[in-house]
Amino acid sequence: MTQATRRERLRAETERDIRRQARTLLVNHGREAVTLRAIAREVGITAPALYRYYDSREDLLRHLCDDICEDLEAELYAALEPLGEDAGTEQVYAVCRGFRRWALAHPQEFSLVFASTENVIGTFKPTDRLKVGDQFGKVFLEVASRLIAKHEHPHGEGEPPEPPAVLHDDLRAFQQVLIRTVTARGVEVDEESLPLGAIFHLLQAWVRLYGHVALEVFGRFPFAVSDPEPMFDAMLGSIFIPMGVEE
Repeated sequence: MTQATRRERLRAETERDIRRQARTLLVNHGREAVTLRAIAREVGITAPALYRYYDSREDLLRHLCDDICEDLEAELYAALEPLGEDAGTEQVYAVCRGFRRWALAHPQEFSLVFASTENVIGTFKPTDRLKVGDQFGKVFLEVASRLIAKHEHPHGEGEPPEPPAVLHDDLRAFQQVLIRTVTARGVEVDEESLPLGAIFHLLQAWVRLYGHVALEVFGRFPFAVSDPEPMFDAMLGSIFIPMGVEE
C-alpha cells in the first residue's frame, strides 16, 4: 500500500468518524448540539482541525443529510425486495408506510433532512426541474410511476384530469425525469403511459404524504388523535384508489 493510499484511507475513516459522532449528537440532543467543538471533542481532535475535512458546519450537515438519505433509501428498497417487481400495488403502499415508520423512528434525522429552515440541503431553483429532491421522493415516484404505467386505466374510467395549464412546462420537465428513472429500472414507459395528469396526481400525493408524516412526527395534528395510523391508511386509499390502485 502506498503512502498516499494509506493517507486517503485514514482521511476517509476520520471523515466517517466525524459524521458518526455528528449523527449521534443529532439523535441524542438535537440539531443545535451538532457543533464543530462538540464533534471535535468526541473525535479527539481540535475544532480547527475539522476544517481539513469540512468547510463549515453547514458543509458537514449537508454530508450528514446525504448519509441519512442513503440510509432511508436502503431501508425502503429493503422493504420492497421481498415483494418482487410484480407486486406493484403492495410496493406503493410499502414505500409509503415504510417512510412513515422511518420518520417516526428517526424524528431528529427527519427534521434535519425534511424540515430544516436553514439552507442545509439547498432549495430548488427553476433550473432544478430535472431533479428529485430526496430519497423518499425518488423511491416513491419510481414505484408509483411504474405501477401507473402498467395499469391500462390507472385513474379509473377515462383519462386523468388535465392539470392547470400554468404547470404544464414544469410537469413536462418532470415527466422526463420519471420516464428516465422508471426506464432505468427495466420498465419501458413513455409520455402516453405517464401523461401529465398522472404526473400531477403523483406530485399531489407526494405532498400529502409529507404533510401527514410531518404533522405526526412533530405532534401538530389540528385535533387530538389517539392513533394516527388509521388516518394515514385512509389517506393512502383516497390517494391511490382513484388511480385504480387498491390494496
